Amino acid sequence: MSTADHQRHPLRPPSPWLLLLEARAPWEYAAAWAAMPWLKRGPQGDGHPVVVLPGFQASDLSTAPMRRFLRERGYAPYGWGLGTNRGPAGGVREACRDLVRRVADRHGVKVSLVGWSLGGVFAREIAKHLEAQTRCVITLGSPFSGHPRPTRATAAYERHNGPSRHDPERAARLSTAPRVPTTSIYSRTDGIVDWRSSLNDDEPHTENIEVNASHIGMGVNPLVLYVIADRLRQDPAHWQRFDARAAHRLFFRGAQARQFREVQA
Repeated sequence: MSTADHQRHPLRPPSPWLLLLEARAPWEYAAAWAAMPWLKRGPQGDGHPVVVLPGFQASDLSTAPMRRFLRERGYAPYGWGLGTNRGPAGGVREACRDLVRRVADRHGVKVSLVGWSLGGVFAREIAKHLEAQTRCVITLGSPFSGHPRPTRATAAYERHNGPSRHDPERAARLSTAPRVPTTSIYSRTDGIVDWRSSLNDDEPHTENIEVNASHIGMGVNPLVLYVIADRLRQDPAHWQRFDARAAHRLFFRGAQARQFREVQA
């Protein structure tokens, strides 16, 4: 979504009704267990490392199911190891970069980054600084585009990191995708983040994939797990956008007009 689009359709925190729908997160976790036989028939990994960054007010405990799934698919997943994510204060971004460098050196290959919510914002910025060490970026419900305030977590975020002032230049930098394959997974029924703040601009190496998921449950949603596994197996040199027809096309809708046409064909 461009700056002009944001001006015509100002971002705002999701409605109280969508916030109430976040209560479905436990059902998404249960659905992931029920769908595991299907997921195990999905894309197999090639062993490359994947660093998974948790969302705001969450820790590696929240991403443990995802990392377990990735390990079973044949990847080498890493948590961030920094406790609860309370924002960038205290050198967190620098620590994340150091982690990615160490993992890349240990394996001798590029690292994929998966970030949930605020963790996805971090992942995008890490990839911009460490392009040579980054294979791809996948974000889950991450508010990287537009004003930083339209989320249900703004007040708690500002208690730890100070007021969120709208700086157009900074906002433009954040909304610019890294120069590696970059996927944003988002939900129009996200009860924490305005989904429009999670849309990449349309570029050859970017995509937006819509799922029906809560914000809190996105990292354990079975459809999201399938998309992550499918995206991680892509060869960055021959990267292609997600083909919804390969994974029960009724469940997925892309944000790009072209992808809408493909899904509905």
